[in-house]
Amino acid sequence: MNRQNVALRVDEVSHAYGERQALAGISLEVQQAEMFGLLGPNGGGKTTLFKILSTLMPLTQGRVSIFDHDLADHAGAIRARLGVVFQHPSLDPKLTVFENLQHHGHLYGLWGNALRQRSLAVLQRLGLLERRRDLVETLSGGLQRRVELAKALLHEPSILLLDEPSTGLDPGARLDFTATLEELRDKQQATILLTTHILEEAERCDRVGILHEGHLVALGTPDELKRQVGGDVVVIDSLEPETLRQRIAERFGCDPVVVDGNVRVEIEQGHAFVRDVVEAFADAIQAVTFGKPTLADVFIHLTGHQLWARQEETSA
Repeated sequence: MNRQNVALRVDEVSHAYGERQALAGISLEVQQAEMFGLLGPNGGGKTTLFKILSTLMPLTQGRVSIFDHDLADHAGAIRARLGVVFQHPSLDPKLTVFENLQHHGHLYGLWGNALRQRSLAVLQRLGLLERRRDLVETLSGGLQRRVELAKALLHEPSILLLDEPSTGLDPGARLDFTATLEELRDKQQATILLTTHILEEAERCDRVGILHEGHLVALGTPDELKRQVGGDVVVIDSLEPETLRQRIAERFGCDPVVVDGNVRVEIEQGHAFVRDVVEAFADAIQAVTFGKPTLADVFIHLTGHQLWARQEETSA
């Protein structure tokens, strides 16, 4: 990694809410013109880190620098260089698309013809120019998220921070929104950091950091992370999963685990293993699936838990 091209650097950042540790010594770097994803369950620490990076929450331990500006000493300078899209809508539904951009531009000291031209340019870039006179409340969820992104880009920020940007979108709108981010990265050299619990969104990032209970448990490209899982992933549904786990371990000399009531085995040549295990224990098996590892499998491999198993804790 070229340290001269680092846009954002996080060094040993920790944060606690009373006795609960929301972040525990997080360190990572985001390169310029990179789309970086923070993947993890609700309550894993993503929102806490997002709030710190977006200057909404004070940094209590560790160090953050954005384009060599130290967050602790230059929060105002950093804030001016950030484009932020929050998880919850920040648009005024009773105003038009264009009016929302105008009011947002005033917050950044933009006025008059310069603001108008910049608004029109960013709307054209995001395919919203023909909808500029539409009331926000008449737009689809996908288009509203694109207007949120237009607001974030209006003042030409150095880095985009997006908190769960696809929340509430249907699969088609989600893919369209992610494609928009990719185009910004590829054509505008935008630096993007987003938090997500959606696997498809994380898969399309250049690199991913996986958060679990405040710890950064993995960091790398999606393919690098998936290679941490040994071979194929076989999932077996059984009425007595623990008994079957023990029988499989003894018979095949592998190391199966029980996760959410299913027996999971990471093994090479999964299709052959499925044939053999069904032949050996047909009476104990309800159903079997196998496939190549996903980022959800990486999370299970590292933590022993499903990505979606934990309930959201709003302060994390």
